[in-house]
Amino acid sequence: MPRPKTKEELLNLSKSNFDKLNATIDAIEIDRHDEEFPDDSLYRNIRDVITHLHEWNTMVLSWYETGEKGGKPAIPGEGYSWKTLPELNVKIWTKYQSTNLDEARKLFQESFSSVYSLIESRTNEELFEKKRYSWTGSTSLGAYLISCASSHCDWAIKKIRKAFK
Repeated sequence: MPRPKTKEELLNLSKSNFDKLNATIDAIEIDRHDEEFPDDSLYRNIRDVITHLHEWNTMVLSWYETGEKGGKPAIPGEGYSWKTLPELNVKIWTKYQSTNLDEARKLFQESFSSVYSLIESRTNEELFEKKRYSWTGSTSLGAYLISCASSHCDWAIKKIRKAFK
């Protein structure tokens, strides 16, 4: 499906990809849920992928909250830039190493629901008008929400399916 351009498209694709991701995980035998992925990436198992999604949802929600209060959020994170994203992702990965998959899925469900509610609460203009919010710079709020809601779930589905081929 093409990149969402309306609130309805964003809600539909986000929910669809969220459901597909959960169905993908549920289709894998439970005794394989903690299996290491065969590739050599940072995300070594399903838990790593799910906690990555959760943390990014949490970060985007934090950016939004800070921006709504008139502040300037540290995007992508305090002390990080888009060029140092790999280091930020390692920090995220490290943070969740003692989290089990069941807890990771609960956290992700909660953060996804919060992102989804945020999308529901905004108009098309609030989501997709570029430069509407000073904290989003030259882009739109919707661009951030697409990245963490629909696109990140799509990435996770592909990552998990590839690992369990």
